Amino acid sequence: MPIDQPDAQGFEALATANRLAIDPTDLSTYLGAATGLLQSWNVVEELYTEVAPVSPERAWSSPAEEENPLGAWYVTTEITGAPDGPLAGRRVAIKDNTAVAGIPMMNGSRTVEGFVPATDSTVAARLLEAGATIAGKAVCEDLCFSGGSHTSKTGPVRNPWDTTRSAGGSSSGSGALVASGEVDFAIGGDQGGSIRIPSAFCGTVGHKPTFGLVPYTGAFPIEQSIDHLGPIARTVADTALALNVLAGPDGLDPRQPDTIAPVDYVAALQEPATGLRIGVIAEGFGLANSEPEVDATVRDAIATLEGAGLVAEEVSIPWHRHGAAIWDVISVEGATFQMVEGNGYGMNWKGYYDPELIAHYGRQWREHPDAFSETVKLVALAGKHALGTEYGRHYAMARALEASLREAYDDALATYDVLVLPTVPIRASVIPGPDAAVEEILGRALEMVANTCPFDVTGHPACSVPAGLADGLPVGLMIVGKLFDDATVLRVAQALETAVGGFPLPTTVRSNA
Repeated sequence: MPIDQPDAQGFEALATANRLAIDPTDLSTYLGAATGLLQSWNVVEELYTEVAPVSPERAWSSPAEEENPLGAWYVTTEITGAPDGPLAGRRVAIKDNTAVAGIPMMNGSRTVEGFVPATDSTVAARLLEAGATIAGKAVCEDLCFSGGSHTSKTGPVRNPWDTTRSAGGSSSGSGALVASGEVDFAIGGDQGGSIRIPSAFCGTVGHKPTFGLVPYTGAFPIEQSIDHLGPIARTVADTALALNVLAGPDGLDPRQPDTIAPVDYVAALQEPATGLRIGVIAEGFGLANSEPEVDATVRDAIATLEGAGLVAEEVSIPWHRHGAAIWDVISVEGATFQMVEGNGYGMNWKGYYDPELIAHYGRQWREHPDAFSETVKLVALAGKHALGTEYGRHYAMARALEASLREAYDDALATYDVLVLPTVPIRASVIPGPDAAVEEILGRALEMVANTCPFDVTGHPACSVPAGLADGLPVGLMIVGKLFDDATVLRVAQALETAVGGFPLPTTVRSNA
């Protein structure tokens, strides 16, 4: 469709609105020049039409309520991949911020609803090439901006351990489906903890890889510098197996380095963890909202690792307590600029853009900005205020402080092989009711991110594993490693799983064997 050409009246209004002080006698000159210039837009569209991907025909269905008791499926599918491969026979759910060609993608939001991607995300393509079956799209939170599981426009996702409680977000459906045994593993996304939070709440293994290890291509962006995709599984071995398939550059994602040394994460699990040194981050405990049961359960898990031959020592990293504030500025101003005003993708970087998604979402949110969730409205209001009054000055400050935050962790990691702390300070909270006040909705969405979000800024690999149960609810232990040393993180996770004889599962778990 040709781009709309400006008329004289509209052009004059545009110049006036932007206070360009153009003499009325010169407006016709500018209009003529712009009309000629905009012909290039039509040329580009004609050229792109010749190479644009065509969405494949793939079957999908919306599950009935009785088939979706946790509210965790957005749509179900049965897309089979290669007849053999390392993931042959494995069933996987894809977080609904991540494209599967020909399958509806909502990203939890009315502003994206109705979009059908024409191209598989890199992670979806790699899973299919490895023999996996994509069983469907897992519900995620509205534009992925919630650590609770109550903001998706499809309704809340329920925790299989206690269906009155949150499954965690924003990869809410992914965590619930894995924990309940609906799938073998799932893809999650993580900008502030969204792989690790549902893993902590649901008792799964959730690995946020080193920034750039797994391509983000084909997933809905929030803020390019903190976007991550990674696996959620019931065992460390399955997590490592999935990471083997997902990791490596695709040449389309500028978040990734040009080359990444290949690592066999499954083979790495065979290396003994005995003697590895663990730094226990003191500042990760005793937060303002920390539950004593959580801190105690995590410390018991650390003692279990010591009993398995690892060496644990307390380490103070004062910068850890500053990480959330740095993340607040980067995520809020960055998401406002990229995810809201920039229609998801923003501009000024080389890599894969989805023009149809940009247009679909950009048009829909401007027609119905009231459709944003309470959390996205908060981000837009705070972000637009900050950008409109300070012009990104604090974003630049936060980016400068990022180096100090990363250095603080790196200094500790020069002594220790990994760092550990509670994934989140609380257990799964009760899902707000349908008439909940905005204060409760916002509080339940953001109350748990203080320990997880700093590592989205610094990019360190961070894995949440079950530390145990406290009064019947899972508690997560987070293991953090050196950049691109995801293998050691998983080795420590495996040591804990082995020491406890396997991680517990909810009574609702269903076997796919």
